[in-house]
Amino acid sequence: MGCVIFSKVIGLCRKVIGSSTSPVDEVAGATTSGLAVETIPREQHVVSRSNMSVNAIKVLNRLNRHGYKAYLVGGGVRDLLLGHSPKDFDIATNATPEQIKELFKNCRLIGRRFRLAHILFGREVIEVATLRGHHQETDEGNLSKQNDSGMLLRDNVYGTIDEDAERRDFTVNALYYDIADHSIIAYGGGINDLNNGTLRMIGDPATRYKEDPVRMLRAIRFATKLNMTISEETRAPIKPMSHLMKSIPAARLFEEYQKLFLSGKALDNYKLLNEYQLFESLFPMCADLLEDNQGGKEDKLFQLVCANTDKRIASEQRVTPAFIIAAFLWYPIEVQAQSVMNESGLSYYDAMMVAMNDVCDAQCRSVSIPKRFSAMARDMWGLQLRLPRRSGAKAFKLLTHPKFRAGYDLLLIRGEIEGGEVAELAQWWTTFQHAPEKVQRDMVRKVSGPRRKRRSPKKKTQD
Repeated sequence: MGCVIFSKVIGLCRKVIGSSTSPVDEVAGATTSGLAVETIPREQHVVSRSNMSVNAIKVLNRLNRHGYKAYLVGGGVRDLLLGHSPKDFDIATNATPEQIKELFKNCRLIGRRFRLAHILFGREVIEVATLRGHHQETDEGNLSKQNDSGMLLRDNVYGTIDEDAERRDFTVNALYYDIADHSIIAYGGGINDLNNGTLRMIGDPATRYKEDPVRMLRAIRFATKLNMTISEETRAPIKPMSHLMKSIPAARLFEEYQKLFLSGKALDNYKLLNEYQLFESLFPMCADLLEDNQGGKEDKLFQLVCANTDKRIASEQRVTPAFIIAAFLWYPIEVQAQSVMNESGLSYYDAMMVAMNDVCDAQCRSVSIPKRFSAMARDMWGLQLRLPRRSGAKAFKLLTHPKFRAGYDLLLIRGEIEGGEVAELAQWWTTFQHAPEKVQRDMVRKVSGPRRKRRSPKKKTQD
């Protein structure tokens, strides 16, 4: 169904763009900076309000009734053109955040770097942004601010739809659905790029990456999500500018980590992140291991974890951000533990406990991990040390551990990569979980070895 809709949309858009007498040609033009703009009338595209969020339509209509321009914008329009169901319905308007708040009692204003309005409808949040203008410094620096490298630190300059389009990242996201006449306004050849499967940056890519280095991660994510090819001029600066990712706050990178690895395209994103030297901005210790051992067990484990995560998402199974983090950091923990043992002479177990803390703390300096997820990762690591201990009642007790399943899943992946004793241990736990109690007791008895006979105390002899 999606392919049919997509073909129909692109066919219509080709007809509109290619015809010298079409309505598009009558309104086609360019923004002040030369960015091409074209308008596709309602009868010549398939985006329908019936496929939009009811609450998004309410917001659009209310803004329009009160005299404001209101557009469904970006990914929502793009996905509807592709025949997909949008995850979010974002809105752009010429109303300021304060004016939006006056219209909606269920509105809250958020953000300092980018001031946004969130309109709450139960669990659904409709995000409304004021059309952005060109960033500029003011004497007070309270509207827009850049650092010495060109990165935007604050940006609350408002403008027109043309200026807003020039501020967007990729042409396929510079699409606006106008609620007033139900037309689509496309900038920078966005429709053609959507048709050709090309991801192209608006403006000079190097400058745009300096403004916000996270756009390099977004380029990879959109390329895999939409099955597109990153254009030559868009991808060329990424590798040379990958070092700029060090300036991004760790909390923001956790959000990007989730989008990259928990959206069903983890394996494709992992490969592209490595290709463009961006993986180290998220997992620097893992990248160091890959550099030292190309194609080794570390790379195999990372790929297997990503592939398994994609399969779980495709089958609508639950995934947690903690699992990939725990799996990715296991080998860095082993390396760090060996270093701790060499320096301090601690036992393997104690060195591993120290290494877990060291590695987790270091990782949080790159990608901030919320405590609920770091605690779960620590449980999984701890279980790797406890799962080999199966004698007596220990095996039965471990089965009741609240994070047993997650720890067991990590052991399975390790066994598949490492083989040997780890694989045998993983197979033992696989059998043990589903065996009858009698069989379980026999398995534990074999692991424990023969029971020692209790020696009766010697009787004291009287002289």
